[in-house]
Amino acid sequence: MSTDSTLIENILLAACLADADIFGRVVDLGPSIVSEAILAEVASRAALLAGQGDELAIQFDLGFGGERLGYTLILGDHRAHVETGWDNEAPATIRQELVDLLREVFGPAGPHGATREMIKKSPSVGPRTQEDRAVVAAISQVVAAVSQRPPNLTELAVLFGTDKWGGHWYAPYYQRYFEPYREQSVKVLEIGVGGYDSPDLGGESLRMWKHYFRRGLIYGLDVFEKADLSESRLSVLQGDQGDEQFLDSLARQVGPFDIVIDDGSHFSHHIITSFNALFPHVRPGGLYVIEDLQTSYWPGWGGNTDPSAQGTSMAMVKNLLDGLNHQEQMREADRKPSATELTVTGIHAHHNLVFIEKGLNTEPGAPAALARTGDEPSRMYTNE
Repeated sequence: MSTDSTLIENILLAACLADADIFGRVVDLGPSIVSEAILAEVASRAALLAGQGDELAIQFDLGFGGERLGYTLILGDHRAHVETGWDNEAPATIRQELVDLLREVFGPAGPHGATREMIKKSPSVGPRTQEDRAVVAAISQVVAAVSQRPPNLTELAVLFGTDKWGGHWYAPYYQRYFEPYREQSVKVLEIGVGGYDSPDLGGESLRMWKHYFRRGLIYGLDVFEKADLSESRLSVLQGDQGDEQFLDSLARQVGPFDIVIDDGSHFSHHIITSFNALFPHVRPGGLYVIEDLQTSYWPGWGGNTDPSAQGTSMAMVKNLLDGLNHQEQMREADRKPSATELTVTGIHAHHNLVFIEKGLNTEPGAPAALARTGDEPSRMYTNE
């Protein structure tokens, strides 16, 4: 894991601490380092929102242990960045305690923002001027970036240009299954960054996940070098999804994961290898997602025109369905359930898209008294 990833993970963890512990953790990490990480996040969220067009500066005045830390947030229409220091000409100041801001941006949902003060340099008297309206709108843009949830996944998919809406129509399904994780401190790994071999292209889906999971750490994996796409809370790693040993090592280093998404090569043997290597590193209660399963039927992608053929990605999914019901199968006494059979608790299939749930699959099968062959007396289920 990179130093930046370790730092932001420690900041995310600090946001969840009790009052007695959070102050000391910020001291250990460094108040200025924590402030810069928080405001980088605020800027990235503010850049999603409409502004007034022209750039406008908002001064942040953050308090921590008697010290005041100054940063200037430069806002425009769908753009924003942070500069260190004080801008005496800034038309507005937002003053807030650093610990309160940390919790509001990265902590669990709650009644945060109690220490925030919003100060306009020139209070409105009489009808508002165009300049005054712009300042008020900019303050609103900042507060929305700090405190409000980002748009839903379809809106984010359109905003960032990912093919999860448009090229495909996956975004509403992701919204359905990912909503329970939205406010959690999740770790998400997506295989396949996009942009093919261009080092500066791709990452649209990764940015979508970052803004959807406001407290999450997002990892992208691609066979091509794309480290320059990394940013706060988003790390892009290089590696081959067909190398099971590499994937296991990667997961041990940066996992375990709450969500894994395979949007990689779409070759059946890569999909199978990745699942075998990474599913053990998904946390109980997590999800493993496989996209674009249409290639299972295409010989040029390692698939087979015969839907009943083994060795394809869809055959793997069908086998997982059988394994989900391993307790009901008539097996030899010495054939024990596999680790995967014991930990797949649900499979949700949509057009070219599958969500696999991780948990404990040990629910007992049907009573032994129920007939399983024609040689046994027939018994029916009753409510008794």
